[in-house]
Amino acid sequence: MENINNRIRSVFDKIDYLLLFCMILLFIISLFAIYSASGQYSADPTFFLIRQTVWFCIGLVAMFFILFLEYEHYRALAIPMYIAGVLSLLFVDLFGVSNKGSQRWIAIGGIEIQPSEFVKLILIIMLATAVYKITEKYKTTSKRDLYILISIFILSIIPFYFIFAQPDLGTALVTIAIAATILLVSGISFTYILLIGLAVILFLLLLTWLFIYQPDIFNMLFKEHQLTRIYGWLQPEFYAGSFGYQLSGARLGIGSGGLFGNGFQNGFIAQSGRVPEIHTDFIFTVIGEEFGFLGASVLLLIYFVLIYRMIIIAINCKDRFGMYIIAGVIGLFTFQIFQNIGMTIGMMPITGLTLPFISYGGSSLLTSMIAVGVVLNVHIHTKEYMFGDKQP
Repeated sequence: MENINNRIRSVFDKIDYLLLFCMILLFIISLFAIYSASGQYSADPTFFLIRQTVWFCIGLVAMFFILFLEYEHYRALAIPMYIAGVLSLLFVDLFGVSNKGSQRWIAIGGIEIQPSEFVKLILIIMLATAVYKITEKYKTTSKRDLYILISIFILSIIPFYFIFAQPDLGTALVTIAIAATILLVSGISFTYILLIGLAVILFLLLLTWLFIYQPDIFNMLFKEHQLTRIYGWLQPEFYAGSFGYQLSGARLGIGSGGLFGNGFQNGFIAQSGRVPEIHTDFIFTVIGEEFGFLGASVLLLIYFVLIYRMIIIAINCKDRFGMYIIAGVIGLFTFQIFQNIGMTIGMMPITGLTLPFISYGGSSLLTSMIAVGVVLNVHIHTKEYMFGDKQP
C-alpha cells in the first residue's frame, strides 16, 4: 500500500500543472459557450452542458489511469490498437449510424461513439512506434529515410481512406497533419521534405485549376456533402441562401461582436439559430459574438500556452519515442485549432471538425483529454541520464 501511495505521490509531483490548468480553463470556457448555444436545440439549456460535464469526468478518470502506464509500453500496444482502430472504421463503413449525409458513428447502448476521433490518437502512437523502430534499426541515412517515408505513408493512408469515405474531410486532414508533423521531427533528409512540400503545392494548384477550368472533373473527386461545404466556403455570398448559409451567419456573428462582445447569451446570431451546429463545429461563433475580440484573444492565448508547454515537454524529453508522440499530439491540436477557427471566419474550407475542449461532443472531448494525458505521461516518466540522451 505504501508503494502505491509513493507512486501516486511521485506522479502528481511531476505533473505539468500549467498544461493541466490550460485544459481545465478551456473546459470552463466551453461550458459557458455550450450553455449559451443550447437554447436553440433543447427546451432544457442544461442538456448538453450536463452531458459534456459527464464526458469531462470520464476523461479525467481515463487520464488518471494513463498517467500510471509508462509510455514506453505503448510500443507493445501500438499494432493491436492500430488493427482495432482500422477494424472500427471498417465497422462504421458497414454498420455505422448515418446523420446529415455522413456515416461516422457507432451506437452503443444509446450512446453514439465516433471511432475516427480515437483513431487519431492511435495513429500517433503507431507512427511514433514505427519511426522509432526504424531509426533504431537502420543507421544508414538513405535507407532509414526511405523506410520512414514508406511506413508513414502506408500506415496513414489506410485510416485516411476510411475516414475520407465516411465522408469526414476534416478528420481525414487531421491524419495528414499528424503524419506530416511526425515526419518533420523524424530526422528525415530535408530534401525529402522539400520534395513532399512541392508535391503538396502542385496538388493544390491542380485542384485550383480543376475548380476553375474543369468543374465537372473537380466535382467527381468529392462527395456531394463535401462539395456543398467547399462551394459554400469559396463563394459564401453567392450561396448565402444555401451552401454558404452557415459560414455567412458565423462571419456576421463574429463581426458583430466587436471588441468586447455583445454579452453572455446576448448574441443575436448565436441565439437565433442562424448558424446550424453552433454548439459543435461552429462554437467559435458564440465566443466571437458574445465575448468579442478580447474573448477570442484570451481563448487563443490559452491555446498558445497549451501548445507551448507541449513543445517544451518534447524538447526536454530524453527519448525519441516520447518526442514523436508529443509531436503528433501537437500536430493534432494545432491543425484542429487552426482549421476550426479558420473555417468559422472563412479562411479555411468548412469541415466537420471540432474545436478542441470547446466544442460539444463526447468522443472529441475524451480524445483530446486522453491526448493531454499521454503528453503528461511522457513528461512524468521521462528519465534523466547521466551522460545525456538515451539514444546516441
